[in-house]
Amino acid sequence: MSGVLLIGLFAALLGLAYAAFNYSGVKKLPEGTDEMSEIASAIRVGANAFMTYEYKVLLLVGIVVAAVLTVVISWQAACCFVLGAAMSASAGWIGMRIATYANVRVANTARTTVQVGSTLKVAFKGGSVMGLCVGAFALLGLMLVYLIFGVGMGLIGAESMTAQTNWMGISSVPFTMCLSGYALGCSVIAMFNRIGGGIYTKAADMGADLVGKTEAHIPEDDPRNPATIADNVGDNVGDVAGLGSDLLESYVGSISAAAILAVHMFLASKAGAAPMSGDMLSRMMLYPVVFAAAGLVSCILGIAYLLHKKELKNPHRELDTATYISAGLTTICGLATTLLFFRDMDLAGSGFSCGVLSPWLGSLLGIVSGIAIGMMAERYTSADYTPTRCLAAVAPEGTALTVTQGLALGMKSCMSPCLVLGGSIILAYYTSGMYGVAMAAVGMLSFVSATVSVDTYGPISDNAGGIAEMSKLDSGVREITDTLDSVGNTTAAIGKGFAIGSGALAALSLMVSYLYSYNDPSTPLMLNMIEPLTLAGAIIGGALPFLFSGMLIEAVTKAARKMVDEVRRQFRDIPGILEGTAKPDYRTCIEISSKGALGEMKVPALMAILVPIGAGFLLGPEFVGGILIGSTICAIMLAILTGNAGGAWDNSKKYIEAGGVPGHGKGSDAHASAVVGDTVGDPLKDTVGPCLDIFIKIMSTVALTAVAVFNQFNLLDWIMSLLG
Repeated sequence: MSGVLLIGLFAALLGLAYAAFNYSGVKKLPEGTDEMSEIASAIRVGANAFMTYEYKVLLLVGIVVAAVLTVVISWQAACCFVLGAAMSASAGWIGMRIATYANVRVANTARTTVQVGSTLKVAFKGGSVMGLCVGAFALLGLMLVYLIFGVGMGLIGAESMTAQTNWMGISSVPFTMCLSGYALGCSVIAMFNRIGGGIYTKAADMGADLVGKTEAHIPEDDPRNPATIADNVGDNVGDVAGLGSDLLESYVGSISAAAILAVHMFLASKAGAAPMSGDMLSRMMLYPVVFAAAGLVSCILGIAYLLHKKELKNPHRELDTATYISAGLTTICGLATTLLFFRDMDLAGSGFSCGVLSPWLGSLLGIVSGIAIGMMAERYTSADYTPTRCLAAVAPEGTALTVTQGLALGMKSCMSPCLVLGGSIILAYYTSGMYGVAMAAVGMLSFVSATVSVDTYGPISDNAGGIAEMSKLDSGVREITDTLDSVGNTTAAIGKGFAIGSGALAALSLMVSYLYSYNDPSTPLMLNMIEPLTLAGAIIGGALPFLFSGMLIEAVTKAARKMVDEVRRQFRDIPGILEGTAKPDYRTCIEISSKGALGEMKVPALMAILVPIGAGFLLGPEFVGGILIGSTICAIMLAILTGNAGGAWDNSKKYIEAGGVPGHGKGSDAHASAVVGDTVGDPLKDTVGPCLDIFIKIMSTVALTAVAVFNQFNLLDWIMSLLG
């Protein structure tokens, strides 16, 4: 076992080494003119200041959670929680740092080479650092959990997979609780990064657009707009650090869920006629980790293909090719891993109905469905397809119809991804049981380093365009960065669809592990939906994503209103800004976004952590199970709706700006309607949509960690015991 784990450790270290190599390669490139360096430095300082303060808040939250875990569960679970938080925070911090270094170098490469291909390489190299850190840090932490707590402390053997009781009388399986603690640490960091970054970036973006574009009629990223620097800072803290932490958490959650599920299946099989062997348990616990390691190595090769290819002519095709190479190699390596692990094994108790290849088929379904969901998101959000073009064609008829049509598009876009998810769940279950469903989530995320690299490339290119505009570089430079940015908008929409799909599968896997955690292994695994507690929980859980989303939109709106007032004040009180003879006060706008994000992020983030705990201590595990089901189902639909509607509004605006609607170009009434639609969509696609998938995952992770406690100690059981 140790030898297999060392392979995973090697893959993680290889990923970090390649990330360090690319980080160094980007930093060695020149920044360009003094003005470009000054603007990039302002963005970097703003991003560093926000992330530093946010991490101070997170440090306090982490200390409290770790202390509670130590007292209530075990010190091992608390240590794993701290390790998970450290891995997620490190990935987010490094990703943010490289993005703030890469943006100006992308702009300078476009300035000096005047080539799309060369500029694409620099942007993608910067993005690859974030992508590789996501996969490598997540895997490194898991390897340490397996090696230190599993092998080193002897918690991973079949003989150790029995519930142990702590000083409070709470029973749990030690190693599964370590995995849950590690996943919880990743989840807490991801939640705050996503929410804080999402509020920051959209408050700045909306403030800049509502006054700069709509009222002053100046271009996007115009240096005369005081909110421009804050908008560029937001791209780094929201779309880079937030995205990376989010998908790292999904990645860890899916792998942990598969391993935890294997343990519970082993315990349940011991009560049946065909018990699972100890050797089979070990292999099922190690399989998702090794599969993920194979995926990380495959991603390194896919990323290297693009970075070392001599000529890059079509950015969209090249990025897709890098992703497909990573996914294809992962599939092949996964097949080899499956044959190596399960050939000639006794499959009793595993639920593998298709023999040795069963878990590989589950992971293959995840890979295929992830790509399919991404393609569906592209169809509904890209200006290359009918839905977004129809939305652009409505803009000349007014703002109200633009908003209405965008909402209709978002609602209609929910059906096809849900059909794919539903079909994948059914097929994965019938090929390899619930373990197959968990492996579908692992498969979908197995090439996460490639997808995050492609996704992060977008905000880096967007920042590069802003720096080019503010530095008054030649229009040809902005054309190159706009070409890359337009592709980045599409890849971002694909990434959001991918995150939602993987989040749904990961949440389902965690949900099944949750049910196993408090049910007797000898009884059938089920959650009775017509039982009053469960049904009430499902209804309340279904409302939670709407409450959560409303809080986020309100938070963005509050901060955006302050930003709008400040931009208007500067235009009014500082003579010469609009004429270009006076310099705006960028720092005040950065402070408004920072304070707004840091002040408003706490309640929504803590709600996701405290609701399952509070509900569990009040009404017990069945009620929490209903909450998880209801919130997961509603959050999936709401996330798809908001992500696709917002993406379509954004790209329809860009389609009009590019002359896609004859007679209605930039500056027209149709363009003004599209700008309003884009502004409405900003908090939906970049704050609500991305945060909803992590909302359901963190609730599932918290519930899985805490169920051992509230299954034994809850108010309802206490009252019933008094009533006799």
